[in-house]
Amino acid sequence: MRKIQLLPNLITLANAFCGLLALSKAIDALAYSGGDVRIFYWKMQTACMLVFLGMIFDSLDGWVARLTGSQSEFGAQLDSFSDALTFGVVPAMLAKVLIEHQGHMSGLRGDPRIHFLAAASFALLAILRLVRFNLDAAKSKPHAAFFRGLPSPAAAGAVAATIWLYLLLRRPELEATEGTTTPFGRMMGWMDAVNWTPILDWVPAVLLLMLPVLGLLMVSRVRYVHAVEFLTRERRSFFTLVGLMFGAFLFYLAPVPMLFVLFHGFVLHGLVRIVLVRFRRGGPGAGAALPNDAAKARQLG
Repeated sequence: MRKIQLLPNLITLANAFCGLLALSKAIDALAYSGGDVRIFYWKMQTACMLVFLGMIFDSLDGWVARLTGSQSEFGAQLDSFSDALTFGVVPAMLAKVLIEHQGHMSGLRGDPRIHFLAAASFALLAILRLVRFNLDAAKSKPHAAFFRGLPSPAAAGAVAATIWLYLLLRRPELEATEGTTTPFGRMMGWMDAVNWTPILDWVPAVLLLMLPVLGLLMVSRVRYVHAVEFLTRERRSFFTLVGLMFGAFLFYLAPVPMLFVLFHGFVLHGLVRIVLVRFRRGGPGAGAALPNDAAKARQLG
């Protein structure tokens, strides 16, 4: 019988468990929200939290495997299967549940088949992206500075953060901890004069479009910075540390809006980078601005 390292693989399975539990919460949200509509929002919020908890486990398993010297092909395959569930299938299904439960509030006259196809495009393209990543990882350096295509956790985070922020704006009472309104909850209280309904009514339709777009970005050749490598492999200035510290303070005060900004900012930065690179190529001084980017691109195939 093949022997395996237990600790990193248990952490990977915790990621998959979070995905399964999130999917269960989404099913419960539809099944038990008939009598009290707040149950739908509570359970969907828990499902979104579990997606982000899965990301924490996904970050830890590789770190623990490297720390203990227990990296293996088994662990790599288990990680991909877990990611396909938590960051592929689950966000797609959460979005489908929200679209079909809340779409009528905005007058979205969709079709369950179209909703399913949008969700399926995200999930299937996430699986394809993970397969390609495994094949690329076998041929390239283990710690590349860039990803080819949007990483599946980033795509899942963009979907889950959008859903979570929508839930909070629809139900500000969700922003309470231990019976006390959070700073973001109080901020929403100050903004009572703002009518969010016209904006929120568009969210189901926006999610319907986001799913295939994010799916295509995952299998695209758009290059995204490897965030962990960016933070750990190169020395940064003192002011970068100060900025990260204040970013952590903002995250503590308003975690959901910060998650929304961070993940959508990450998605957009790859696209903005392409525009800037092409602009430099066409403008004066392009030859001096591009050698590093071009060299990295060649290294990553």
